[in-house]
Amino acid sequence: MSTTSPADSLVELAARKQLPHHQYTDPATVRWIAANRPVLSDDPPPRLRATSQRLLSRSTIPSGWLAEERCLDSLHGIRHAMRTAALAALLAEAAGLSEDDTATLVLAAAVHDCRRLHDKDDRGHGARAAIWLTDNADTVWSHFGLVATPSRIMAAATAVRLHDLPYDAFSEDDQADHARAEAVCDLLKAADALDRYRLPKLRWWPDPAQVRSEAFSGLRTTAFELVVRSETAWLAGATSAEAVLAGLEQLELTG
Repeated sequence: MSTTSPADSLVELAARKQLPHHQYTDPATVRWIAANRPVLSDDPPPRLRATSQRLLSRSTIPSGWLAEERCLDSLHGIRHAMRTAALAALLAEAAGLSEDDTATLVLAAAVHDCRRLHDKDDRGHGARAAIWLTDNADTVWSHFGLVATPSRIMAAATAVRLHDLPYDAFSEDDQADHARAEAVCDLLKAADALDRYRLPKLRWWPDPAQVRSEAFSGLRTTAFELVVRSETAWLAGATSAEAVLAGLEQLELTG
């Protein structure tokens, strides 16, 4: 017999180590996130290029791209994917990436978790997503209004494959692949980590020591606010896509 009830928040379940495989935010958890706002810098985010804003307007991936429909609105679903794409664009702007590399990064961020089966430690989901991305490259690049090329596919797939592997767990082959697409790999890892404010334990929140991005710390305020605003909007009845797009507009990152 289950020891949890429908009223249990993710924070309560995490404290008891009883988080289910599919996790959906709830009002109590969002209140807890807001109440634990860390002391962060107030550095303004870099101004997004018009091309980056256009990419973000297309960052809602079709539900049919997901391996598991129950992940659509879960902690690793559409809201996480879109926020990661937005944060990737901001990191790319700060790092001075070219428009082509930024587009590759944003696209990779939008699909990096599409092959997840659940919200727990789904090992291998990055590798599965990389294979799926390679097999469906023309469809994915077309969705973003872009053209797939071998070099872009390689860089995006490599970043997606490595995003869930810690740097110290890289094999020699992983290190060689990472070297061929270093900037895109590093910034996808950093963008994914910046969105960890959605998670129901403080020790799971963003840690600059785990990423390789000079702009990471300066974007934590933006990342935190985007989580709170978009999760609140979703709970108020917006779709996941509407919630993130509204959060981006409120923070004056788009529009």
